[in-house]
Formats: sequence, C-alpha cells, structure tokens
Amino acid sequence: MILLINEIFYSLQGETLTTGLPSVFIRLTKCNLRCKFCDTKSSYVNGTEQSIDEIISEIKKYPSLHHVTITGGEPLLQKNTIFLIKRILEENYKIQIETNGSLDISKIPKKARKIVDIKTPSSTEEDSFLHNNIKFLSENDEIKFVISDKKDYNFSVNFINRYLKNTKATINFSPAYKTMNYKELSNLILEDNLKVRLNLQLHKIVNFK
Repeated sequence: MILLINEIFYSLQGETLTTGLPSVFIRLTKCNLRCKFCDTKSSYVNGTEQSIDEIISEIKKYPSLHHVTITGGEPLLQKNTIFLIKRILEENYKIQIETNGSLDISKIPKKARKIVDIKTPSSTEEDSFLHNNIKFLSENDEIKFVISDKKDYNFSVNFINRYLKNTKATINFSPAYKTMNYKELSNLILEDNLKVRLNLQLHKIVNFK
C-alpha cells in the first residue's frame, strides 16, 4: 500500500499532552483546507510515494521514540492512512494522528490518540468542522483551538459551551505563535474558569523542528 509523504523526521513533540517527548513525525501530502495561518503549506502538493513497509522501516531507525505522530496536510484525505495507523499499532508503537476536523474520524482505531482541530475565525475555515466527529472522541483524545485574538477566544468558549460540555477529551487552547500573547490567554482561561489546557508550541519556542 502506497501513501504520498511530504516528510518523515524525528524530533521532540511540540504540542498536546505528549509535549517534550521524542516522536517520529510522518507528514502526509494534501489538504482540503487553506487556513490563513498555516505553517506547512509545502504539504499541500509536495510529496513522494512510499509504501507502508518503507515507512515502518523509517520509524524503526529511532528506538528511543515515545510515539509516532501522523500529521499533514490532512492525513485522512489519503485512503491508506487508516491502514498505516493499524500497521503502526500492530508494531506496538503508540500513535497520535492530527486532523483538521473536517473529515470523518470514525474509522480511526480507538487505540490511536486523535488530535482534532476546531478551526477558529482567524483561520478563515471556521465552518469546516464536522460536528458528528464529537461523538467519536474519548478521554484518550484531544481537541485543539488555535487562538489569534479575542474573537477567536470568544468563538472557542461559545463552541465549548454549546457542543463540548460533556466531552471527555482534553481541550487545548493554542495561542497562535507571535500573534496571541501567552500571558493574556492564560489570564482569560483563569478568569473565565475554563477547563482547558494552555497548549504552547514548544517546537517554535525552542526552535527545533
């Protein structure tokens, strides 16, 4: 089985509950959204074909990894992504998959941690989220709002109050790098008594890939 791969690299995880832990990142080519603040536009079209066996061989080069991260682009655009996830799990690796929330996540194996974006107004893709995905999120999964300004913040709070009151997934508020002040967002979270996690982009702060 073949997938179109933008890049595979080894680094520390920069976001989510696994922040700071070694991970092999598999970035898949193609995306159905065009977020204004996207920092991986090269993944829209650039890529090379690799088999699942070749990808597994790349992963095995890094015995100290904590988990594998499948990202994009939008990984779920490629039909063989689910087979890749299953194979990685069969090899006894922990895995998390980052998805933009616009496509059906129901077929992702339960043992894979899902990191699901809910796009905010500053992305210009705030109507892209597939609401049916909420029922497939468990306590093992995470939701991410990227927040650039107070409008994004208010959108996120309203979304939580309307749709996510009963979710068991971890909710992340991610300040857009060099756009939303970290302290300002921290204070808003505390003042409004939100049950969310401040999710800083460690890879940009420390400047590693």
